[in-house]
Amino acid sequence: MADSDPACSRVLVIHAAPEAFAPSTLQILAKLGYGLFEPDAWALRADDYDRPDCFLVDERHMGEVEDDGGTSIPIIALTGRHGVTGADPRVMGAIRRPAGVHELYRVLQQGLEDTPRTAPRAPTHLPARCRREGHEWRTAILSISENGCLMRSPDDLLLGAQIEVDFELPREGRIQVQGDVAYQLVPDVGVVFNAAPPRVRQAIQLYVGEALATG
Repeated sequence: MADSDPACSRVLVIHAAPEAFAPSTLQILAKLGYGLFEPDAWALRADDYDRPDCFLVDERHMGEVEDDGGTSIPIIALTGRHGVTGADPRVMGAIRRPAGVHELYRVLQQGLEDTPRTAPRAPTHLPARCRREGHEWRTAILSISENGCLMRSPDDLLLGAQIEVDFELPREGRIQVQGDVAYQLVPDVGVVFNAAPPRVRQAIQLYVGEALATG
């Protein structure tokens, strides 16, 4: 478990063995900007930060986490399939071991962020085709999550426009999904995928996880 520098966006102290996490989960969280510390490493680096943002705690190690007596630092419990009882008010969420990155990311975002994302996003450069009202043109996908993508398009797109996006993923092959042009990050546009079927969401999840783990 690698330590992180003071530039990380959120600090997580981990009271759990590596086996409590699915493969690549901690590696991907670090790529997403989370600072990850084991308790001993945190004790050496605590002066670099105000306090942790959250504890990730195997439920079998809850006794290791002391209440600091002030505003409680929230806990995400790593549990068995029965979850938690709610007896500890510090616990803001629970995830079944081994904790996967997508489930853990959602709970972290919902619990810690004012404007949470529901899914991690990976930078990329995927060639794509768009279709709208019989017109087809080439674009490039600059970042992607299971919920949508950031796209650079030579054609002007109005906010609210409905389009079809067609692209290839290395393992999964061709993906086709409907989307709405939801926002601009000039000169690019953000597309929110509409009612993507489970196969498409799972394929994008796999791609995002691999891209973040190896990037």
